[in-house]
Amino acid sequence: MKVHLIAIGGSAMHNLAIALHRAGHTVSGSDDEIFEPSRTRLANLGLLPAADGWFPEKITSELDAIILGMHARIDNPELLKAQELGLKIYSYPGYIYQESKDKTRAVIGGSHGKTSITAMVLHAMSHAGMDCDYLVGAQLKGFDTMVRIQPETPRILLEGDEYLASPLERVPKFHLYHPHIALLSGVAWDHINVFPTFESYVEQFSIFADKIEPNGALIYYSGDPELVKIAEGARSDIRLMPYDTHPFEIENGITQLLTAQGKIPLLVFGRHNLQNINGARMVCNELGLSDDAFYEAIQSFGGAARRLELVHRNDFMSIFKDFAHSPSKLKATTEAVREQFPSRKLIACMELHTFSSLNAEFLEEYKGSMEGADKAFVYFNPHTVEHKKLSPITSEQVAMAFGSNNVEVFNDSSKLLAALQQEDWKNSTLLMMSSGNFDGIKFEELPQLLHLA
Repeated sequence: MKVHLIAIGGSAMHNLAIALHRAGHTVSGSDDEIFEPSRTRLANLGLLPAADGWFPEKITSELDAIILGMHARIDNPELLKAQELGLKIYSYPGYIYQESKDKTRAVIGGSHGKTSITAMVLHAMSHAGMDCDYLVGAQLKGFDTMVRIQPETPRILLEGDEYLASPLERVPKFHLYHPHIALLSGVAWDHINVFPTFESYVEQFSIFADKIEPNGALIYYSGDPELVKIAEGARSDIRLMPYDTHPFEIENGITQLLTAQGKIPLLVFGRHNLQNINGARMVCNELGLSDDAFYEAIQSFGGAARRLELVHRNDFMSIFKDFAHSPSKLKATTEAVREQFPSRKLIACMELHTFSSLNAEFLEEYKGSMEGADKAFVYFNPHTVEHKKLSPITSEQVAMAFGSNNVEVFNDSSKLLAALQQEDWKNSTLLMMSSGNFDGIKFEELPQLLHLA
């Protein structure tokens, strides 16, 4: 096939371009900006557009499909040309579904944990030698792309994002996958720019559950009351499979699963990860992998990128980075580090970076989310607020919203770094949480910046 990707430079889109190229398709694309690592990865395979920008002349009747990225606007000149020619136009998830119609589809959804659970299942399947196509939202060790789709593979594992599919298909991505096996990890309000009320957000997960294939399975975290309601309202032909936190204990800073096979030591930790592990185990069971094989594999699982990822460790302190930015993720991640290292001082830093987190009306959702830390540093950039065309917020507003005495607010990245440099790091843990980088703080350089190395 000849496939053209509009907005090829995105994180997911450039990975799809690489996957299609490796599957033998002829791939072209355009974008107005392409950043690293997308630029180099596309260039290495001869897929990088010759110039940045949109070029309607690239769109011809010879193309078999157009894949439209969310970054493109509804009036994109290449999209308009494709519509004029009557070409088949897919969103990213729409194309994935089209190519996986004949596969067993397992979809991992939820406001939090979906990347980690997808990564856990994929790790276990790979460890056991079970062939599986996939789509995951982070770069995983041992996998050189975030997506793979081959015609002969009998199953596919999909991370089911609830954000919108494309400018043409303004529905959540996971509504387009129609799973045979579905997992929901939890519901915590996010994407306020698309779902302005909690009720409208929860409704998307109910719709997802209703799109499970006949006689399919819904695996869900039983500790979430919203998921319990969704399960209670599910169709009668759907098998309901609740899960809870996997039994565990912590010995000498190492979390161990308590199983019928004995104690299973882990590289990851935190109650949210122990819930993720139990859900992943049940998905693997549905895909044909036994508990014995799952537990053997999960011991070597080191986590997805920026999900409690270890940056530095020495005899007296550790530094972790995490993608957490929503209230529920902040709370779970902070509590996980506190429980794993109870005798250490915990300094947790987070950046308000997303549209929702910088919205004055949403800030109150953060109340108490970082009270588990000894010190909590919250950072935001007023220019980012302005760029997103939101109402200005103040440091006092942010501090009041978080509502705990341990919170100090910064809007200058250099001052935040200076505050970290003044800390005594003996017997301490530093947790850096953001979907950005605190406007230029390089996490890998923190050991040198904090005079630890």
